[in-house]
Amino acid sequence: MKVGRLMTRVVKTCRPHDSLSIAAKLMWDNNCGSVAVVADTGLVGVLTDRDICMAAYTQGRSLYDIQVSIAMSKKLFSCGPEDSLATAEKIMRSNRIRRLPVVDADRHLVGILSLDDIAREAAHERKGKGRAEITTEEVCDTLAAICGDSRQGAAMTA
Repeated sequence: MKVGRLMTRVVKTCRPHDSLSIAAKLMWDNNCGSVAVVADTGLVGVLTDRDICMAAYTQGRSLYDIQVSIAMSKKLFSCGPEDSLATAEKIMRSNRIRRLPVVDADRHLVGILSLDDIAREAAHERKGKGRAEITTEEVCDTLAAICGDSRQGAAMTA
């Protein structure tokens, strides 16, 4: 299956110069944990609810006073609508991300694919006959990789 068949096409977005308060309200109003950051040139970043919290904590300023560009992730990973789900899942696993922007050849945002989308599809395929493109085991492995401790060499404490 191609990413374009499963991706969410209506993606909430904000601009790099918007304040974090605008982005937080957008997430709250739309019950989502991230927004794509777009400029005239296309996708320039991704902002998560965690990014907002950490920016507020480390900056010690109001969300109204911090621009999205300060907190957004600029290291982007994406896929295209014609890519396979297996390709998208591998990008998510290797880069430890839950949501993958889908862009066209000009890097303009056309959708977003989440690990939730892939998990639902794997569960659906498991009930059917034939070989599943993504297995539930692969989804579990990807989730485990994403949820693992990102601090290399850090000790886990109880």
